[in-house]
Formats: sequence, C-alpha cells, structure tokens
Amino acid sequence: MSCWSPSCHLRQRKTNNPALPALSSVNSPVPNNTPEQRGEAAVHNRIIGLASLLLPVLAGAANVFAFAPFKLWPLQIVALAWLFHQTIAAPQAGARRHFLQGWLYGFGWAAAGVHWLYISMHDYGGMPAWMAALAVALLALYLGLYAGGAMALAGWLRKHWSSSPLTMGLLMLPALWALSEWARGWIFTGFPWLVSGYAHTTGPLAGFAAVGGVYGVGWIAALVAGALALLWQGLRRKGAAGVAIRVGMPLGAVLVLCAGGLALRQIAWTTPQGQPISVRLLQGNIPQEMKFSNDALVSTLTMYEQMITAEPADLIATPETAIPLLPQQLPPAYLARLVRFAQTSGSHLALGIPLSDAPMQYANSVLGFGPEAGSAASPYRYDKHHLVPFGEFIPLGFRWFVDMMHIPLGDMTRGDAVQSPFAVKDQWVLPNICYEDLFGEEISGQLRDAYRAGQPQASVLLNLSNIAWFGNSIALPQHLQISQMRTLETGRPMLRATNTGATAVIMPGGGLDELAPYTRGTLAAKVQGYAGQTPYILLGNKLVIGLVLLMLLLAWGRNKAARIRH
Repeated sequence: MSCWSPSCHLRQRKTNNPALPALSSVNSPVPNNTPEQRGEAAVHNRIIGLASLLLPVLAGAANVFAFAPFKLWPLQIVALAWLFHQTIAAPQAGARRHFLQGWLYGFGWAAAGVHWLYISMHDYGGMPAWMAALAVALLALYLGLYAGGAMALAGWLRKHWSSSPLTMGLLMLPALWALSEWARGWIFTGFPWLVSGYAHTTGPLAGFAAVGGVYGVGWIAALVAGALALLWQGLRRKGAAGVAIRVGMPLGAVLVLCAGGLALRQIAWTTPQGQPISVRLLQGNIPQEMKFSNDALVSTLTMYEQMITAEPADLIATPETAIPLLPQQLPPAYLARLVRFAQTSGSHLALGIPLSDAPMQYANSVLGFGPEAGSAASPYRYDKHHLVPFGEFIPLGFRWFVDMMHIPLGDMTRGDAVQSPFAVKDQWVLPNICYEDLFGEEISGQLRDAYRAGQPQASVLLNLSNIAWFGNSIALPQHLQISQMRTLETGRPMLRATNTGATAVIMPGGGLDELAPYTRGTLAAKVQGYAGQTPYILLGNKLVIGLVLLMLLLAWGRNKAARIRH
C-alpha cells in the first residue's frame, strides 16, 4: 500500500539510501544534481505527463472495436475495467484528477466511435474541413463530460463515505457509470449512440436486454468491469491473507453475471402471433449528393415505382424519404398508381415521404397504403417524433450552423409520442424513422401504452432510414447493431429498409438476414410477428435506474454502518 504523508516519504528515502542527508539538509541541493540531470528529469516528467493524458484517450478509443462491425465485445469491459482501476487505485487523488481521466476516456470513446459525422458535415454539408473536424471534436468533448462526471463523483463520494475498494468496484462505480449513460440518452434530447450496452448484442450479457434494456446491459457490463478491476488489484497484492476475498469474490461475481445473462437468454418472453407475412424491403442506393438533386428526381421516382410494383408482398417498405418530394409536388397520378398497385395486388405499402400540413411545416413521415377501398383517401400515417438536432430541427441560436450545412428541410414538425401501428394482415407494424431507434425507452413506451390501453400492440417493428449522409463508414453496421438491441429489448422482429444499408430482417432469436450495403436491390423474407411483454416493455428504464440508486444507497449504508462500529 502506498504512503502519502511527507514523513513516510522521508522514511522511505532513508531506508532506500543509507547515505541520505540528515533531516536539516533535505531541502538543500543534491550535490550531483547537475543541469544535465535536471534537464533529463524535466523531459522525463513531461513524457510521464503526456502519457497520463494519452493513455485514457487510447483506452477510450479502443472501445470502437467492441462495437459493430468488429464486435470484440470483451474490449468494452476490459477498457472500462482499466478506467475503474485507475479510480480505485488512487484513493488520495482529487475529484479534478478523476474527472480529467474520465473526460479524456469518454472523449477518446466518442471521437473514435462517431468520427463519421465529419463526412456528413464536410463531404455532403459543405462545411470547411477544419470546422467539421472541430465540430466532431467538440461533440466528443461534450460526450466525455458524462464519463468525467461519473469518475469525479465516485472519487468525491469515496472520500466522504470512506468507501472500501470493494464498495467502489461493485456498487459505486457501476452505478454512477450507468447513471451517466442514462443521462447522456436524454439531456439536450439525448445522444445515446454507442453507449456501452450496444456492444453486447451478442455474448453472455445480451440476455439482460429484455429485462433492463440497453442501459441495464451497460450497468451489468460495468459490474463485470468493476469486478475485473478488483480482481486485477487482488492479484497484484502479495501475501496469502485474504486471497479468497481478493480473488474469489470478484471472479465469482463475473461468473454469476455471465451465467445469469445466458440463463435469461433462454426465456421466451414473447410468442408468435398470427400468420407470418411476406415482406419486401427496398434499398435504392441513391448517392446522397444526388438524393435532392433536380436532375436525379425523375430517375429516382421511376426507379422506386419500378421496385415497388415489381411483385406483390404483404408489406413493401421503402427507405426514409425515398420519395424526396411532397405529395403535391409529385407528377400527376404518381401516388395513384402506387395505391392502385397495392389494391390490385393485395399488398401493403410503407412509403417514406415528407409531408406538409401548412406552409413551412414539414414532417418526416411514413404513408401506409393497403388493399382496402378507403386506403387512398385515408392512408395510414406516421410522423417522426424524435428529431435530429441540426438535421431536422434547429436548436436556439444555431441557425447559422444549419445554413452552412445546406441541409434541406432543416427544421421539421414533431409527431406525437404515441402513434398507432399499421395493420398488415395478422400483424401490426410500428414504424420508426432513422435516428428514432436509438431510443429504446420510446419504442417500448409505445408498446406499453398500447398494452395498458387495450389498443392494438405492434408485433413487428419497422425502421426506415437514410444514413448515406455518413458515407461507407462504420455508422452503417453500428446502426444495425442498435436495431438488434431493440429486438432484444422488445422480443419483436425489426425490419430495416434503408437507402444504402444496412437493409435487414432481425428476428428475436438472433436471426439476421441482410442485404449487401451500397447495392441496389430488394430483401424478400417471411416474417413472423410476436406478441407478449418483456420486463423492459412494462418497466422501461425505471427498473435499472431504481437498482443503481439502490446500489448507491447500499454504498452509503456500508459507510454509515462502519462509522457506527468505530
């Protein structure tokens, strides 16, 4: 154990060097402290200081390999265990040091994970390269604040509660980490992309998704990381005393958590409902620079009409804004021909299209047409509810930023938080558009509200996306992994119809059928809908938030009990 007092430090120096000067000469210059040696020491200290700043950034950046497309999920746990170890192993460090280390870690995580935002701002938005890079860096610095805050609060509470390493590793740090990720998911409308739970759509922890959602999985992963940090410390300490506790307890916690996840994965929370439906998911592969070009509009409309009418299916879905014009701007009879095809072929069509109910009011929407006689006059409609800052609504004071990016329809109207699903034969299909499937609590909330109100509850989820804004980058597989988490949370299949990828059918049991990205084609499949309630549908994030607050209460209680004993 390290000694932090000046007298202890002096005793150690005397022990290591019998010829050490007397106490009165401790502050006098050392005879061999030459200018060359002082220069070497200064260089050495600068290197150590730089490494102390660089290591957290690198550890955070390593997380990108835990997520899709790499899916090396143990890296997320190991990297977080390293961060926890740095906090546990420095009991005398101040909150400022813990904050800086966590902030740099979170910065590296975000910068490596969402670097592709540069593509949308520079390549397609026309923003100068330096400004796009600065915008990504500022976003990463902002996202890092959550990790920094969690580590600073852990260090501060440890000093005030006199918490043991065991309490830190298994109670405080995992709880504060989970709270920081949950907060990142809703503050300023939220940006939960690559929160730690998404790394575990495969592996032993995936079973916790149906119970606690992505934040619950992230909390369990943090518990495993905390146990590994304690195990690391226990193995480094010498002596046989307390080996069972130092090593056995953390190792046992890891094994129990992994076994629990595997056991939960065996539970069928939902069951098949009705007859399977045939689906055709269209992937137009329209280059983003051409999507809103007047020169390409005619060819785009013709292509999608041909893809839609190529053959019937119970459900045919296009990508987000596949039709890039308002209905009143379309060529005469264009929508009428699509409706006629749906009626004559017995198909249902989910069409991504912008809609306008008043001048200068635009919605990112899905229009649904079916074979029913009244479908043309009264189509199904879903309006996107959770809008993207800067892309679909303009935060106060940032009009100049959006104007610089040249994004069409930059300020849109918001749909209702709860909207009805689309009836397709025996199934009920609930759309969500692009970025919306990051917010599992909102999707599960729609299912929960319908269940409690006795209304039709969706048996199939449908995501319509266009993330060609981010080029051929890791954003595509990352978004697919996000949809996989929604399937684990709800026990329902997720269909994805996208412009450039990843167009896919994801089944609750883990089955995945995917169309090759950056190709033009149609993914056809038979899809079985599911009914029933997972714990996450019924409770949302309340369960995991309640549990992590209970862990903090237990940590406080252990401190109070220790004070009473002494």
